Amino acid sequence: MRVLGLSSGTSHDAIDAAVVEFGLDDDTLHGTLVHAAAHPYPAELRAEILDALPPRDVTLAAVCRLDTLIGQSFADTAAATVAAAGPVDLVCSHGQTLYHWVDDGIVRGTLQLGQPAWIAERLGVPVVSDVRTADVAAGGQGAPLVSLLDTLLLSGLPGPAGALNLGGIANLTSVGQGAPVAFDTGPANALMDAAALAGTGRPYDEDGRLAAAGQVDPALLAALLAEPYYRREPPKSTGKELFHADYLAGHLAGRPPLPVEDLLATLAELTARTVADAVRERGLRSLVVSGGGADNPVLTERIGALLPGVELLRSDALGLPSAAKEAVAFALLGWFTAHGLPGTLPSCTGAKGGRVLGRITPGHGPLRLPEPLTGAPAAARFSC
Repeated sequence: MRVLGLSSGTSHDAIDAAVVEFGLDDDTLHGTLVHAAAHPYPAELRAEILDALPPRDVTLAAVCRLDTLIGQSFADTAAATVAAAGPVDLVCSHGQTLYHWVDDGIVRGTLQLGQPAWIAERLGVPVVSDVRTADVAAGGQGAPLVSLLDTLLLSGLPGPAGALNLGGIANLTSVGQGAPVAFDTGPANALMDAAALAGTGRPYDEDGRLAAAGQVDPALLAALLAEPYYRREPPKSTGKELFHADYLAGHLAGRPPLPVEDLLATLAELTARTVADAVRERGLRSLVVSGGGADNPVLTERIGALLPGVELLRSDALGLPSAAKEAVAFALLGWFTAHGLPGTLPSCTGAKGGRVLGRITPGHGPLRLPEPLTGAPAAARFSC
């Protein structure tokens, strides 16, 4: 089965697409990455998305407009991907998270926009979407959903092992010590990107150059590390409803002006410290790193320095290109849903049980899905 995974993360910069050819051999799922690409959002649409993020208030008219425009942009990406990679049997679209409603550590709801009917109409194939809500309804965090991919991918590594994704938010999956555990550790690029945009007008600190030229401000770092979220026990999840530009501005208010280089160095240290604390707490011996933050040498070098004795390797070494991992994760979730298999692990999300994820928008003609499987794969292996 060929599945197209579509995703846009908390950096809100592009739609990631990955076409994966899946085949099941006994209890091992083999995935061949046929095509992967990132399609930047149109500048005007990205600006509208950013304007709608917390803590800003938005109207229902704005929500309706964004749901449509994001859905059309996802459909454009899907069509371009199929033109490059050939037909697919199914699409799984994560859409764009606009709000993750967390109240005292409990996820009450989650909102991803990007109406899937635009994709189904454009390609004529079924689309799985709204993949987080079933887990939330079952008492889970609805995140990190990449934990399904991580646990299957890490099954061949000597434990305890972990997978770290450095997107706008950093999330960690840990295996090899009983049931798998997964949670958001805190910000990865979210606050650094906000600081880079405010200080330079550019959306991010390319290759960590500005952070490399700066010095960590100990007082600011201590204030940032006092955030109560870091001391919550997993399962837990967060996003830009907490770690946004105004959150950072609040910490900077009343302090002497800080050069952007020093601010970025401090924020990189914040991410490295919170990640390293989580990895040490789980006693991990190896860490598979992916996401945009994996290309920031300041960040990865600091994580490595804080974790002596822990082997760091990119997901590319396991046949899964770092930049494509999130989109591949949603292709995998689509495959699980199509085969009637739960896409969540209760120990990772905190739900009372595994749930088949999402809702399905039919394409053209009758909806036909594979026969449900009675058992889930125990491992996954990927190649390009």
